[in-house]
Amino acid sequence: MSGEFDAAGTAIEGALIAKAVESEGGDATGNGVGKCLNCNATVTGSYCNHCGQPLHIHRSIGAFWHDILHGVLHFEGKFWRTLPLLAWKPGDLTRRYIHGQRARFISPMALFLFSVFMMFAVFSFLGDPFSGGSGGSGTDEDISMGVAMQIADIEKQITEKEAELTAANPADPAKLQQEILDLKKGRNVIATMTGEEIPYPEVKLGDGDIQLGNFSEEEIDQLQTGLEDIQDGNVLNDESSVTTGSKEADKMIKDAFKSVNENPDLLLYKLKANGYKFAWLLIPISLPFVWLTLIGRRGYHFYDHAVFTTYSISFMSLLFITCAILAALGVSDGIWGTLLVFYPPFHMYRQLRHAYKLSRIEALLRLLALLVFTVISMTLFFVILFAVGILG
Repeated sequence: MSGEFDAAGTAIEGALIAKAVESEGGDATGNGVGKCLNCNATVTGSYCNHCGQPLHIHRSIGAFWHDILHGVLHFEGKFWRTLPLLAWKPGDLTRRYIHGQRARFISPMALFLFSVFMMFAVFSFLGDPFSGGSGGSGTDEDISMGVAMQIADIEKQITEKEAELTAANPADPAKLQQEILDLKKGRNVIATMTGEEIPYPEVKLGDGDIQLGNFSEEEIDQLQTGLEDIQDGNVLNDESSVTTGSKEADKMIKDAFKSVNENPDLLLYKLKANGYKFAWLLIPISLPFVWLTLIGRRGYHFYDHAVFTTYSISFMSLLFITCAILAALGVSDGIWGTLLVFYPPFHMYRQLRHAYKLSRIEALLRLLALLVFTVISMTLFFVILFAVGILG
């Protein structure tokens, strides 16, 4: 249960941090007259004109939990005004925020912080909802299944050929006996490699006559040698494998790769943790590419591109969270997979077109460039995460 509590705590923490950077303007209801409890100025509305503190404050445990629920679910009412526009009319939201409608909507940075913390909370709670199961390595399962299928196929062939041999007047008994012998030898080889008991101990292996599927004895030896080298770290410890021109840098890189080889789970943990910690890097990485996408459009500034970028990244995070929840609930992957693949470019097209007032053709052309730049940005981001993971 500790993971679930951590996830809930992270969601609340993210909402409260986002709320802390978010302006409270536009959420007031009612008005009044009185003295500000913070600066003692006269207040003639819901908020102090001097310091901005609300006129009426609450001092009860109920109000405390109300603030938390508002922080998580409502952003003081702005969430429900922002989310529909973000999902369906992102260009209108971007344009309206840039041109001054700040009090009605959640700011891009507050929404970004909320989405990042919420993603961390959801995946801490669900684990890996897209894997279709929990625990174990998909690669190991695939290998085990492949070996089992190979064994079943060999046993089937042995049974069939022995039946042919014992039938009346077999076509070529000597050939059938040799084929059965080769199949049993192959089955023994698999047993040796998997560590199980030899099924045909009466069959002895001779030099040069081992066949395992399409692999010869020499190929099997090379494969085993390669696996042993990787397990022993010989590949990473080879002095000629890393050459940067600096002995100190070579040693640092080789030590890093050796530690990754010895404990790959630690690297995966670091990548996951750093993904949330350095998620903000997506904004400065993406910003120059958005500028390049809109090059030639006059009247727009880097601030406008920053709002566009941050709202877009926030939506993609929320979409990813939604698809993860759908997958965890057992919804068909055809539904959430289609949503995850096709809606992002459609969303980017609508945001481009309406935020920058582009024609349909121009928006499509600039979308193609933006999709390419998105791949580049994500690649740079994961390279940074990988470098921090293995060197940090």
